[in-house]
Amino acid sequence: MSGAGFILAINLSVAGLFAVAFALVGINNKADRVARWFALAYVFGVIYLIFESALPMQASPRLAYIGGFTAFLGAVSAVTVGLARRYQLPVPWLLLGLVCALSVIANWLAFDLGRASVPRMLLYQAPYALMQGLGAAIILRSRRRQVMDVALLVMFALSALQFLGKPYLAQLTGGPGASPQEYIASDYALYSQSLGAVLSVGTGLLMLMLLVRDMIVEITAKSETDTLSGLYNRRGFDERAEPGFASVRKSAMRASLVVCDLDHFKGVNDTYGHEIGDRVIEAFAEILRTVAPEHAIVSRWGGEEFVAFLPGANLAGARLFAESVRSAFAALPIAGVPDEIRFTASFGVAEAREGEGLSDLRRRADAALYQAKKGGRNRVCLSGHAIDDDMPEHPLAVARAKKTPARSA
Repeated sequence: MSGAGFILAINLSVAGLFAVAFALVGINNKADRVARWFALAYVFGVIYLIFESALPMQASPRLAYIGGFTAFLGAVSAVTVGLARRYQLPVPWLLLGLVCALSVIANWLAFDLGRASVPRMLLYQAPYALMQGLGAAIILRSRRRQVMDVALLVMFALSALQFLGKPYLAQLTGGPGASPQEYIASDYALYSQSLGAVLSVGTGLLMLMLLVRDMIVEITAKSETDTLSGLYNRRGFDERAEPGFASVRKSAMRASLVVCDLDHFKGVNDTYGHEIGDRVIEAFAEILRTVAPEHAIVSRWGGEEFVAFLPGANLAGARLFAESVRSAFAALPIAGVPDEIRFTASFGVAEAREGEGLSDLRRRADAALYQAKKGGRNRVCLSGHAIDDDMPEHPLAVARAKKTPARSA
């Protein structure tokens, strides 16, 4: 077996492994259509390599030649579609269709040109270069600049350049041979297949790493997000609010905390059922999400309780936010409930003080919320002086204290 034939066999194995790897990712995450397109790309890659291996054994190789060209064109087209899906950009279906159709026709007509003809080789390689360039353009357009995104962009740019450079590489290495049999034994085939293998493996690994990273991010997001409201859950809030509060302290910015509680929520569930109760929570969460400033951290803390951390907001600004949410919610009709029925929420607001931690801020906001509940609900109360910020003792704790006899000294 020649060196090029050996590299061809390795490429076939590698393409098969990548096809299986991407297929497994797609199977494990059925909502991920990106992995399926990448898997399809490497399936096309396997078909291309089978055609390439069969070329030297064909007495009339035109069909195998066009078959291999079409299969590899399908591979780079599927990668382009997968990239557009991954970066959430429109798939250029019309452009892909035109390039595929015109290039297949052009290569069929150019087959009778000499194998070493630069025009024929350019007609063969240019569509691949165009597809790789389109992939690079998709990443550029997405404006994502994380390390792996930039690395993938570089790989696609290099791949486009190597396809355009192949006709000239053939001239420098003695040509592609007068026949498929001579091609597989040529220096050009060895260099071409080796370079293609390096770029294919590098690109495949980066795409696989991106999908795995996306899966990890998705799993993490699900573990930190409340399913019903779509807001952060308590874990997600803590993961972001603690560093956010520390950052505010370092920059000497102001910050405030707003705690919210839906009024008489148990009665909502008891009267209208849990389905309506879920709608109420969803509606309140949507108002919070809409009214909250860009850098706010909003969470469904649990049950009918919500929290919003507002970096950069003083007490007046936080109060304005809370009043906006309160009035919007109190005026909002809920589907499935009589039109005259409205639901309300109570709010406690506190601004961070010098030297206190997030837990202290939360305690004062909770105390203000208690005052809002005590004062008749459907209102916003502000944290005042320290003496007013103490939470009242729970009635059960007071009763227990009265029943416990004092110990003698």
